[in-house]
Amino acid sequence: MTQAKAGDTVAIHYTGTLADGSQFDSSEGRDPLRFTLGSGQIIAGLDAAITGMSQGEKKSVTIAAAEAYGDHRPEAVQAVPRAQIPAEIPLEVGGGLQVQTPDGQTIPVTVASVTDEEVTLDANHPLAGKDLTFAVELVEIA
Repeated sequence: MTQAKAGDTVAIHYTGTLADGSQFDSSEGRDPLRFTLGSGQIIAGLDAAITGMSQGEKKSVTIAAAEAYGDHRPEAVQAVPRAQIPAEIPLEVGGGLQVQTPDGQTIPVTVASVTDEEVTLDANHPLAGKDLTFAVELVEIA
């Protein structure tokens, strides 16, 4: 039976959960996720776990944070004076914003906290620092 290898286009159904069992993503009710294995289109740990699977095979795999979205980086969390953010921009804890770096790059951030004096913004991926478990079914190798 053919096994998935780097360069193959594969399609998977998956459900991703955190250590507490809460689900953060799933392909349920959608078309399978299609990508080229080994191309960096998905997180490294999941890419590695799918390599060697056969079409129709199912498995559950836990991906360490370092092989998923990386460790949580404290230096990516910064407080800025509330006055530096225009009043018309809604600031809800957990909400997303985009900020521009001094070199002109736009990066997504999450509002971590808001006070009258400052707003704490987190540029870490929401799943950074978390081990992720995926129930995966390889539905196609092309």
